[in-house]
Amino acid sequence: MSFTGPIRQDWEPVVVRKKAPTAAAKRDEKAVNTARRTGGAVETVKKYNAGSNKGASTSTGLNTKKLDDETEVLAHEKVSTDLRKNLIAARMEKKLTQAQLAQQINEKPQVVQEYESGKAIPNQQIISKMERVLGVKLRGKK
Repeated sequence: MSFTGPIRQDWEPVVVRKKAPTAAAKRDEKAVNTARRTGGAVETVKKYNAGSNKGASTSTGLNTKKLDDETEVLAHEKVSTDLRKNLIAARMEKKLTQAQLAQQINEKPQVVQEYESGKAIPNQQIISKMERVLGVKLRGKK
C-alpha cells in the first residue's frame, strides 16, 4: 500500500487545562450548600494552627521549669585517650594506613579517623574488629 497524496500536518493548537474538581469534592460542597439553604444544622469548626508548628513552639509546656533547672551535662561517651593511643600505635606497627585498616574491618575510612581523633562514639563490635585485624588488645590491660 502506498500513499500518493501530499503530506499534511495537523497545526491545531492543543490546550491543556487543570483538572476539574473531583465528584466527591463537588458532592460534599453540594451537600453543605443544600443544608444551609434548607436551614439544616451545619456545624463549622475553626481549626487553629492547622498544619503548622506555631502552636507547639509558643505554648509553654509543663516540663520547661524542669528543663531550666537541669544541671546535669548530657553528652555522648567518647573514645578514651588510651584506646586512641593504642589504636594509632598498633596501626603504625602493622604499617597500615587508616584506609587500609578500614577496608580490612569493612568500615569507612572516616570511622577509623574518628576513633583515632577521639570523636567517635565507642562501638564494641568495631573495636573488636580492629583488635582482631591488628592482633593486639586495644581496651584495658595489654
